[in-house]
Amino acid sequence: MNNFNVRVYGLLINAENQILISDEQSGGRSFSKFPGGGLEYGEGLIDALKREFMEECNAEIEILSHFYTTDFYEKSSFNDSQIISIYYLVREVSELKLNFKTKAMDFDPGILQAFRWIDLDALTENDVTFKTDKTVVNMLLSLIAQSAD
Repeated sequence: MNNFNVRVYGLLINAENQILISDEQSGGRSFSKFPGGGLEYGEGLIDALKREFMEECNAEIEILSHFYTTDFYEKSSFNDSQIISIYYLVREVSELKLNFKTKAMDFDPGILQAFRWIDLDALTENDVTFKTDKTVVNMLLSLIAQSAD
């Protein structure tokens, strides 16, 4: 049986030109990714992304535009499913009230998720773990470079 795992992520860029990254530990692995997660049965992409931001960041977001949908095969790092990831540019409706970290994987006791901002001019694909996120970072950096020309 072929299983598809649909994921939805938000690219949140603040007024200081920094992007929000989520560091997490799950399934015995540590990884860095964009905020978001899995689509639940019966849920639309936008509703799922808004739910994920409420669950992870206790924040209401507004969807600005679609940014990217996976266009290559990616096997899940956690099971035998095929990952399909959809990314949206988002903005926060009100200021995020999180305990932002400055180092990767700087977890508070008992909480296996932490958030940090990375300056867009310092962002590299090595700041994220998964193949699709690396693709999105390179697309973002290409767009930034084009807009600077």
